[in-house]
Amino acid sequence: MTNLLDSISTHFDNKLPFVIYRKPNDNSIFSFLMHETDLRFVSNFEEVGFVFAPFSSTEKAIIFPVERALIISEEWTADVYKEKEVVFNTDNTGKEEYLKIVEKAIEQIRLGHLKKVVISREELLKVPDFNLIEVYKKLLRTYKNAFVYAWFHPKVGLWLGATPETLLSIENTSFTTMSLAGTQLHTEHKKATWKSKELAEQQLVTTYIEKQLEQVATALEVDKTETVKAGNLLHLRTKVSGSLKHSASLKELIGVLHPTPAVCGLPREASRSFILKNEVYERRFYTGFLGELNVQYEKSSTPKTVLFVNLRCMKINDNYSASLFIGGGITEDSNAEKEWEETISKSKTMKCVL
Repeated sequence: MTNLLDSISTHFDNKLPFVIYRKPNDNSIFSFLMHETDLRFVSNFEEVGFVFAPFSSTEKAIIFPVERALIISEEWTADVYKEKEVVFNTDNTGKEEYLKIVEKAIEQIRLGHLKKVVISREELLKVPDFNLIEVYKKLLRTYKNAFVYAWFHPKVGLWLGATPETLLSIENTSFTTMSLAGTQLHTEHKKATWKSKELAEQQLVTTYIEKQLEQVATALEVDKTETVKAGNLLHLRTKVSGSLKHSASLKELIGVLHPTPAVCGLPREASRSFILKNEVYERRFYTGFLGELNVQYEKSSTPKTVLFVNLRCMKINDNYSASLFIGGGITEDSNAEKEWEETISKSKTMKCVL
């Protein structure tokens, strides 16, 4: 994949927009190379290209249109990169503020205003020797079953990530989505056991997604909940599939799914309001979504949309630092100190590749 990575490196050096990505458990790497620096936005989700959408519904999603992109794909296989046992210094900056917000969220849940809310934080990490290509290759090797990407626009910045969560995959009218909740560290040769809090949270998310989809879909099917591995973490996942109603649009389908309870909370609007009011930083594209929008490749006879929730991601800043974004679902059984510790565990996912 030397030629493709060389092209990405040149584009980045020349401050030209691009995205490079690999879908979960795939050996094909795709890239959209743009030669214009104007920002283009999605209006109705009938556009064709690569979409990069923020968490906030008041901000528009950015599109790299197919007709203006040089699209290159290459096959690439590599040995799985085994994470080294690295001991990270815990950065307790912002801990007190985070604990306060979590306690406030628990209080709101116990008062009956919320059922669940996802509270996140930003952690800054110095990266004086950052090398885009080396970090991206390490992401590819480490997270085989994740959507691994690097996205850049000179007017927005550089984002990288390895997300385990599919927001939506749709071809014609048939679609699949998932609910993802619960997190624990993976331990070699040890079977995962889940506590009632995590199982209840997962069921809450799945039930909500089913109810939301009834507005725009038919023939809904819910698979059994399973444990999936993403890097050094385990999650609970339940796949949901169905057919889009003829009277509904892709834009409406995305609207009922995003933001999911896994990144926002329940009820959705109350949770989103709590997040925007209380989190002490701006999420921007963290917990937004990204992926192919109505793209048709040579091997396929029909266009397909495959979107992923932007989790396990980071933004590389101009001052030789990386913004890492981590969070967790808060319920009435949550403990603020334990929630903080969970964010420490999650932050290692991105720290391992820097």
